[in-house]
Amino acid sequence: MTRRAVILAGGKGTRLRPYTIALPKPLVPVGDTPILEIVIRQLVRHGFDHVTMAVNHQAEIIKAFFQDGSKWGIRVDYSLEDKPLSTMAPLKLVHDLPAHFLVMNGDILTDLDYAAFYDYHVQRDNIFTISSHLREETIDYGVLDTDQAGHLVGFREKPRYGYEVSMGVYMVSRRALADIPEGMPFGFDHLMHRLIGSPNLPEVRRHTGYWLDIGRPDDYAKAAEEYERDPARFMTDRM
Repeated sequence: MTRRAVILAGGKGTRLRPYTIALPKPLVPVGDTPILEIVIRQLVRHGFDHVTMAVNHQAEIIKAFFQDGSKWGIRVDYSLEDKPLSTMAPLKLVHDLPAHFLVMNGDILTDLDYAAFYDYHVQRDNIFTISSHLREETIDYGVLDTDQAGHLVGFREKPRYGYEVSMGVYMVSRRALADIPEGMPFGFDHLMHRLIGSPNLPEVRRHTGYWLDIGRPDDYAKAAEEYERDPARFMTDRM
């Protein structure tokens, strides 16, 4: 089975400054390897043979690094946005997409089995499948519960809350492209609101392994530390 992926690599990475002043965010290193190279090598290991990178900001640097992908044994080509289009609208610029394809952000460190996720979606013929992760956040304050009269009726010191969040990894049916307008910014949130109101509900598949979006400096530092501690968890093809 051939597997196709679109990697969203056009963002400016403003939340990750100063690391992204000179480098596009997908080329920021985790350990000694750019995060997007880790992603590419994972996709190769999981049987993907064609990746399209949707690029915009500092596109020439990304293209110069990955070129045609032959170094990693995969076909890499590029779709250039002439203006920022958010996360879903760039798919309308790729005109040879198959019936089902993977879409993901280019700044994710995870041990997700991309092949199993791909096959799960195809077997169910979903219109859209979201890989999710349970993330816990600590509120760094004492949280006050009050009644309508302003009396304190409860108190929680630095409580932790769990949220099921999108990992930024999706399987998409070509049928979903009909809900994406052309030539204007259109994000994951816009598409989800459209699909939620339709007969074609997206499916959520929770990943219980490791996941971290390196978009924030504290998460980037954590990802770099954990990758250095156990690189084989993310890549077995040390080059």
